[in-house]
Amino acid sequence: MYNLPGAFPFEITMNTNQSRLLVILALLLAGCNPPGDKKDAPKPQPTEVGVITITTGAQTLVSDLPGRTTARVVAEIRPQVSGIIRERAFVEGANVKAGDVLYRIDPALYQAAVDSNQAALEKAEANLQSLKLKAERYAELIKINAVSKQDYDDALAAQMQAQADIALAKAALQTARINLGYTRITAPISGRVETSAVTPGALVTANQTVALTTVQQLDPIYVDVTQPSSELLRLKQELASGKLKRMGRDETSIRVMLEDGTEYPHPGRLSFSGATVNPTSSTVTLRAILPNPEGLLLPGMYVRAKLEEAVDEAAILVPQQSVTRTAKGVAMVLVVNAQNIVEQRPVEVSRTAGDHWVVESGLSAGDRVIVDGFQRVKPGDEVTPRPPSAQSAAPASAPVSKQQGK
Repeated sequence: MYNLPGAFPFEITMNTNQSRLLVILALLLAGCNPPGDKKDAPKPQPTEVGVITITTGAQTLVSDLPGRTTARVVAEIRPQVSGIIRERAFVEGANVKAGDVLYRIDPALYQAAVDSNQAALEKAEANLQSLKLKAERYAELIKINAVSKQDYDDALAAQMQAQADIALAKAALQTARINLGYTRITAPISGRVETSAVTPGALVTANQTVALTTVQQLDPIYVDVTQPSSELLRLKQELASGKLKRMGRDETSIRVMLEDGTEYPHPGRLSFSGATVNPTSSTVTLRAILPNPEGLLLPGMYVRAKLEEAVDEAAILVPQQSVTRTAKGVAMVLVVNAQNIVEQRPVEVSRTAGDHWVVESGLSAGDRVIVDGFQRVKPGDEVTPRPPSAQSAAPASAPVSKQQGK
């Protein structure tokens, strides 16, 4: 009976030479794969991954809010006297200065009224002169009892009445002159004049409902934006707790993004914050003022306003490509622990800062986050950390932008 290596014992019947040959063959076969020489496959080398070490730093908190532009001053031009429009003296869409003539109403009737009241004033002044001389004569005659006391009193009363008539005539003349001046409809403010609602020959009435045209002052210009009341409450709470630091004492800086995605070149400042919350939309209206020397912003334009409200002095930032989402939407990052083993960690992100996320919780200073090569590893793998590429390690250069949702 023979017990060959790697086989069950078996029994054969053969002669001596055959037995010897079989033994030699078995030994040769065993030598080809000797037991004890079989080794495990070589262990794979740890994967190299680019990591960044988390640090904290100051970041500006910016609220990205929708808004509309609004003219700073608007004047609707209406006639203050009735008449026929004789002339339109402006070019529609042009800039006008305060006092420039916009329309001329036929002044004939109002000039006649001025002339009539001027004549009435001269008549009253002449009557006063006659009564004044009469009163002076009666004053001398009363001394020698040449006239009665009653006659003297009547002369003084007539003089005083004539003086009142002169004052009344002067007021009427002034009113007539004012109405004559109203036939020249002028711009009350400097700004851009809109299209005209009337043409020469049209009849207009004093204080009519329909405006003849509108003058709008566009430099500077207002931007009215709306902010959710919940975000405003959160900002106030974080400022009160000391987590955030206010940007300045009185003013908040604002930058505007135009409809085509470009940034408006002139920054502005927040000038007003609403005191009430809109019950329908639960928003608060904020008003900012921006210079508009080129007239690029027009009333009614939709813009995105970026308000620099506060500073987070201990912000944690991670590149956006290092954050993944689970099927349930939970944000996750891969970190390398002290033993160079990959761990998956949930984080809470709230805002963006350029191409980085601002992490509210889940990471702390000193953690090593994988930003390069995380597609080739999984939790539990051993890795070899290395510095990330220059693009992945670049710090955020843009202020932190508040998002409306997570």
